[in-house]
Amino acid sequence: MASPSEKLAESLEALKELQDRDIVAVRSTDLSRTHSERLLKNGFLQKVMKGWYVPSDPEEQRGESTGWYALFWDFCSAYLEERFEKEWCLSPEQSLFLHAGNRTVPQQLLVRAPKGGNKPTNLPHNTSLMDVKLALPEEEYREQSDKLRIYTLPASLVFAGPGLFRQNSTDARAALAMIQDTSDVLAILLDGGHSKIAGRLAGAFRNIGRDKIADEIIKTMKSAGYDVRENDPFEEQAPFVMGTREPSPYVTRVKLMWHTMREEVIDIFPEAPKKKTNIDAYMKHVEEIYVTDAYHSLSIEGYRVSAELIERVRSGAWNPDNSGKDREQTNALAARGYHEAFEVVTPSIRKVLDGQNAGEVADDDHSTWYRELFAPSITAGILKASDLAGYRNRPVFIRKSMHAPPSREAVRDMMPLLFELLREEYSPAVRVVLGHFVFVYIHPYIDGNGRIGRFLMNVMLASGGYPWTIIPVQKRDDYMQSLEAASVHQNIKPFTEFLGNLVRDNIEGKPGPKVPAD
Repeated sequence: MASPSEKLAESLEALKELQDRDIVAVRSTDLSRTHSERLLKNGFLQKVMKGWYVPSDPEEQRGESTGWYALFWDFCSAYLEERFEKEWCLSPEQSLFLHAGNRTVPQQLLVRAPKGGNKPTNLPHNTSLMDVKLALPEEEYREQSDKLRIYTLPASLVFAGPGLFRQNSTDARAALAMIQDTSDVLAILLDGGHSKIAGRLAGAFRNIGRDKIADEIIKTMKSAGYDVRENDPFEEQAPFVMGTREPSPYVTRVKLMWHTMREEVIDIFPEAPKKKTNIDAYMKHVEEIYVTDAYHSLSIEGYRVSAELIERVRSGAWNPDNSGKDREQTNALAARGYHEAFEVVTPSIRKVLDGQNAGEVADDDHSTWYRELFAPSITAGILKASDLAGYRNRPVFIRKSMHAPPSREAVRDMMPLLFELLREEYSPAVRVVLGHFVFVYIHPYIDGNGRIGRFLMNVMLASGGYPWTIIPVQKRDDYMQSLEAASVHQNIKPFTEFLGNLVRDNIEGKPGPKVPAD
């Protein structure tokens, strides 16, 4: 008679067969009742709705949203395909977001389908899918992207409602900047006689500095007998003129976020100290707070470390050969890696205090910080040296976040831009807040992004003469929620206030975070 573990292994083999066939949305008919119940009981399967499931991680805490957000788009595409076959399409607004490189999980996904039910389908973690009974756009206005049926880019711009330009200006401008030739947009406008929309798009293109396209829309529509009145659908002028060949929507998005957020950061964040920095005293203070900084930064990431473990690692009384004697090898490896990384971040701090450009220093040194952070895992044989070569080469998901970091291809365009923006930015406050935010928004590495992001933040703090600042683990929820507001809703105010208050208290000499007694 098979043991419980053998029975579970059989069920896992059945699930693996489905995953090998690229099946993410698992129907009740895909597995036997016995397999389904066994996988559900052991946490390898999560119920989405009656008759539909997705694979899950049994180590993920109950109520955790990360796994669902990671599978959201794949599940929705498979579910819609099963219900409507090819007769469905995402809304023009949602299509535009995807064209613009925004794969944030929406609270409600709007779908057009001739056989739609006009009622929402509830999904896990307060998300839902609304299939509206509406005719599909013409076939030439549709395309398929990553299994999702969407409007083409020109059709998205034409059929998206005017509110999108006010409420989602970054996405709208990023999409507009992708248009290189007017003909595709004009064909749709002329075929449908969309004179009012033509005026709106002409104003939108002129807003981002594409006067030639705006003029061509107006002239062509008028020559065809339409009365076109240009109007700007945005609430404010674009922060910069967009070139005729923007490299990618992701690059455009980062530029737009930086330029639209920076003024609010300057208004909120405390001014840089006017007193000249005593470099030796500054570096002495950084060394003194290492244990506290390591404890809080590692604890934010979920590692269970103590002051005793951190000191043992720093003194060299720990090595990978006997790490198994520690309560958890992963905690010891993380503590060792943090020490090694801290040791190479401090020279970067000194370079900045000596007057070197902070953006250039970070660009030159950040890959070294990352390699040192995970060097102990290579020594212990957990990682291969090739795992630390360059930026990530596969998708990554942020725990509990609806923000989906950009593709690995986009990362390679966005990271050089980040350091270019840091090099050229004159405000140290902006370098601090947006440097940290944009780094974790891009999420360039498979792991360690939060720790490297906080190292980057402190290098930028040094560039303005601000003291090294620790984010306390007790404020982790506020920290993560403020980053989520910036990533998902483009609202930088909570994150700026959060960091600004910590830095202000630090400048004023108020008691900072402590390490709890062991």
